[in-house]
Amino acid sequence: MPASYVIVGFLVVQRLAELGFARRNRRALLARGAVEAGQAHYPAMVALHAGWLLALAATIDPRTPVSLPLLAVFVLLQCGRAWVIATLGSRWTTRIVVLPGAAPVRSGPYRYLRHPNYVIVCGEMAVVPLMFGAWTLAATASVLNLLVLRARVQVENRALEKLGGVQDRTRRQGTMPLRPARALEKLGGVQDRTSERRDASSD
Repeated sequence: MPASYVIVGFLVVQRLAELGFARRNRRALLARGAVEAGQAHYPAMVALHAGWLLALAATIDPRTPVSLPLLAVFVLLQCGRAWVIATLGSRWTTRIVVLPGAAPVRSGPYRYLRHPNYVIVCGEMAVVPLMFGAWTLAATASVLNLLVLRARVQVENRALEKLGGVQDRTRRQGTMPLRPARALEKLGGVQDRTSERRDASSD
């Protein structure tokens, strides 16, 4: 069987399985009081991914050999994708669903990137067509994907800012809790100034 058919078949099965998992998670989150945002752009994202898969199947010549270095990159991207889903667990969905007040995830790939899943999707959109020399499809899909993600990330950040946990709002506002030493230093300064004012008043 041609390598392109294997790759596209794998992606179709993967996406369908992920949609089922995401649908269950979404229902459970909404039942717990979660709020969904970004419904307006979701159909565009689904259409983009479906169109990308169809374009892969329709435009790539089955006789085209696969690039082994890019295939290795693709495998790494799939490992990253699995890492993201495993880290988020029951909070992973294909939609923007925020559980009000829930602590933000800071483990796994989220220790290093704010939106690791979107980075992986961007890589997939480009790498899969390039594995078979489809430069035009890679460029077109990447540009369209960036446009959709730009709108999605803005909506997601606003939803997290409004509904996310206190730690997440603090991080996004650029104000992190004081470290103990720094807090003591500030407290000491306040105490010193208070003592000076008491001494001055007693004189």
